[in-house]
Amino acid sequence: MDVRPTPYAPLRVAIAGLGAIGLKVAQALDAGLPGLVLVAVAGRDADKTAAQAATLRCAPAVLDAAALADAADIVVDCAPSASFPALATSVVDAGRLFMTVNAGALLRHLGLVARAKTTGARIVVPTGALLGLDAVRAAAEGRIERVTMITRKPPAGLEGAPWLVEHGISLAGLTEARCVFEGDAVEGARGFPANVNVAAALGLAGIGPEHTRLQIWADPAVDRNVHTIEVEADSARFSLRIENVPSAENPRTGRITALSVIACLRGLTAPLRVGT
Repeated sequence: MDVRPTPYAPLRVAIAGLGAIGLKVAQALDAGLPGLVLVAVAGRDADKTAAQAATLRCAPAVLDAAALADAADIVVDCAPSASFPALATSVVDAGRLFMTVNAGALLRHLGLVARAKTTGARIVVPTGALLGLDAVRAAAEGRIERVTMITRKPPAGLEGAPWLVEHGISLAGLTEARCVFEGDAVEGARGFPANVNVAAALGLAGIGPEHTRLQIWADPAVDRNVHTIEVEADSARFSLRIENVPSAENPRTGRITALSVIACLRGLTAPLRVGT
């Protein structure tokens, strides 16, 4: 779809999920992003979502998630990953731009990419709590031999992850760093859906999530979500490290994630874009 703005018609944006990420994005749109206007929101708790929407200067409509694609040009998915299939399908079928922070869920529904080719939709995955995806994408135009990602998080940021529950891993009272997962990004995203969407995004940007190696550590010595990426390619060898401050509302999410979505939205209409 053509997302170029005109002086007369700002792009209409809808947000699914007003949690730690979605509410920050809504507030930024409400404060003003050139060429964009927030028109609708949706959430699991309609009353809570309506109360949050009412705090904005220009309160958007509160709709069911299924109705967002009919109301907007761009639908931003900040909702829990369980809602991804129905929401993503409705937006792609409507030929809209679908921006999602749930890269891990996208891995399980990659048929949507082929579907988007027939409907004219676009699927956009913001960088999120990671860095260096522009370099990884550039390297992927050549040959990448190896991509490894090591994630370290405070134990509280991993509690409740399906992988831990399924394998009976308790992090209570942890006094030293413990590797709780080692495998590929596909399995990691499935086992830690609220924690390592960054690994899924890295895999999609590079040699594929099934070839992207991932380690996850629960580390009581860190107070930030730390991601280290190592890439070996025919064009470059590079290592990247980011230490994200956890969101006060949700320690599983870094504060920078919402800012990444805002920057991605701003880039859709900005007259200057820097980066690949």
